[in-house]
Amino acid sequence: MAKNNKKLFEKAIVQKRNVLNEIRKNNMSLSELRLFSIYLSKINSRDISTRLVRFPLEDFQKIIGISVGTDNITHFRNTIIKLLQQVVEIPNERGGYTAFQLFKQVEVAKDEFEQWYVEIDAHDKALPLMFDFKNRYFSYELWNALRLKSSNQIRMYEILKQYENIGKREITVTELKNLLGIAPTEYPRWDNFKIKVLDSCKQALAENTDITFTYEKGKSGQGGKWLTIIFHIQKNKNHVDDLSLSDFIAQTPYIESEVMEANDIISQLSKVCNYDFTREEIQSAYNFAKTFVHDKAIKTYFEQTYLKLLEIEKNKKIRNRFKYFYSIICNDADRQRKEEQDREQTTGYPAAYDLAEYESTYILDELDDRND
Repeated sequence: MAKNNKKLFEKAIVQKRNVLNEIRKNNMSLSELRLFSIYLSKINSRDISTRLVRFPLEDFQKIIGISVGTDNITHFRNTIIKLLQQVVEIPNERGGYTAFQLFKQVEVAKDEFEQWYVEIDAHDKALPLMFDFKNRYFSYELWNALRLKSSNQIRMYEILKQYENIGKREITVTELKNLLGIAPTEYPRWDNFKIKVLDSCKQALAENTDITFTYEKGKSGQGGKWLTIIFHIQKNKNHVDDLSLSDFIAQTPYIESEVMEANDIISQLSKVCNYDFTREEIQSAYNFAKTFVHDKAIKTYFEQTYLKLLEIEKNKKIRNRFKYFYSIICNDADRQRKEEQDREQTTGYPAAYDLAEYESTYILDELDDRND
């Protein structure tokens, strides 16, 4: 079996079948989506013998921003494990579906020159999704995905890139949430979904990719509710198509763990969460949590919130662990804000954050109606 072991520094093209792009609720994290895109860019979709992909570990670390060190190797290992757990469901003509894993094996080892590498092999059942297709697929340069900073942004890029030649796509709000891996109960208010998903992705794609988009209301329901969204997709006129993957990597600093500050709060928060989430995800959670949690309490708060997540998982299946983790923080923020408003009305003075009160308060019941 041939191995595709070319350096990632070369120009890389992702070719993706439409059916693979339209799989619902795969809920890949940012790191998992990047790794999957890298894999697709390194295979030759016309040659199934290239299914086994090997690349230097150092290249991958630079691309996804993982620095050297024991802590980050743990993070990398968790990313690999989660990738192997990714299951896709392909619908059939009779209303059922076939479910299987995308990948069957990932090897992290040293070669004959004592250099670390990562080797990935697709699951046999997944091969028809990745090889020997002649139509109904789209292509893009890998760096487009690597520049984006969230899983929503990468998925939105792929969802719209698929329709770039048509220039337009109308989709229901429910279907879009499914494709993005967003739970039906997440972003129940339209203005939050518009700002945090649609407008955020619009800005990110315009600044970092080769396409841009605008959108408008399509079909509407009772009270003017958005039922469908019409996307208008254009080539990015401000984009200069001359950035190779080697240029992208060259612009990405490689951070040695020993030069990282010992008090790096994001690293500390990642550790108390057992490196279950990407650095970008921890950063976004931290940016929100620090708006209502004192700096001195933030580490304990994250630790207690993560323990709550583990406790909840004992009784119910959670599809997207980070989004559920983030929803706990959102619930805490909403409750804290209401309590402060009540106290201000009673005393006339704003209330401070009370860590002891937080630790004695549980919101498991409140979360039953949130993300699955």
